[in-house]
Formats: sequence, C-alpha cells, structure tokens
Amino acid sequence: MSNEHYFTAEPASELQLKPITARLGGVDRSLVSAGGVFSPGHLDQGTQVLLANTPPPPPTGDLLDIGCGWGPIALSLGLASPDATVWAVDVNERALDLTRINAERLGLANIRAVLPDDVPDTVRFATIWSNPPIRVGKDELHRMLMHWLPRLEDEGDAWLVVQKNLGSDSLQKWLQEQLPTSFHVGRAAMAKGFRVLHARRRELRSA
Repeated sequence: MSNEHYFTAEPASELQLKPITARLGGVDRSLVSAGGVFSPGHLDQGTQVLLANTPPPPPTGDLLDIGCGWGPIALSLGLASPDATVWAVDVNERALDLTRINAERLGLANIRAVLPDDVPDTVRFATIWSNPPIRVGKDELHRMLMHWLPRLEDEGDAWLVVQKNLGSDSLQKWLQEQLPTSFHVGRAAMAKGFRVLHARRRELRSA
C-alpha cells in the first residue's frame, strides 16, 4: 500500500471487507469498508462537517457525490431523498463496489455508483455534495470541479468541504473567478479546521 492511493483506479491490495459503523441520517448504520479507499476505517471528520452543515437535499432529480469512497455522502443523499437518483462517482473501482454493497445493505435502490465517464452527458444535477479528493493535485482537482459544477441545474447548488490548511480559501476564490457568472460561491460553515463552500447557480432571466 506504500504507493497506493485512494484515487488509484484498481487498488492492488487484497480486498478484505471489514465492518464499520457510521452515523448517517441521524442513525448508526452497519456498513462495510476495505483498504485502498479514502478513510477506510471510519467516517472522516471532513465528511462529518459536510453532513452536519448542509440542508436537506432536493427530494427528486439527479444528485451527485464526487469522489464517493465507500459511500457515506451518497448514502446520506439516498436516505434523505429516496425518490431522487443519486450518482456516486469515483475513479476507484473498489470504492464503487463498496458503495454498491453499502447501498444494498441499507435497502437503497436509488444509488448509481459509476465511473465518471459513465454518467450520461445529458444529466444535470439538482445538487452536488462532495468531500473532493484534494490530494489528487490542484490541476486535476480544478479540472474535476469544472467538469461537474457547470452541470448544475438553474437554482441548483454544490456543497464542498475542504480543510482550511489545504487551500479552502484559495479554492473558493478560484471557483468564483472560473465558474460562469451565473454562479455565486460563498462560505457556508466553518468547523474543526474545515470550510464548507457553497456554490449556487442562479437562473438567468432575459430582460
């Protein structure tokens, strides 16, 4: 595992499922995880901050989790909005498998755990929640966010949790500069060294 990262497409380490408990939707859930994914042993602090500081997601439509890992954000979206379609994307095949397993354990049939290229280009999102993979590097992170955030519907929004010492403030500024003028990017919350950034796409009305 010394050269293996959670953003590795196919982790080389042996798959060994291990039980974990995570509090999602206000209830302790019995789930599984494995090595070779982000925060394999527990619900990481950044995701906890995100889930504690976002309003309920839209009840219907297409919802997106960028970099799903073993699934806590996608599962939370699926639990909160059972009539929505939740897209859980990751480049890590093991993460996708774990998300599918955990969705089945919770009886969630509305989660689609897929590679980024498997999301149809026509899909637009009512909301995006993400603990983005900062450690992929700035260029790849920027490319990733500029691929997904402009696919928000009018009046759709994105909620991103980023550690302050890993560049949350500079990312907020960059997003405001780079996203279309219909977007407003602000800071929604601060907790435990993390910032929750909120990007909303406003509907442009003709004069």
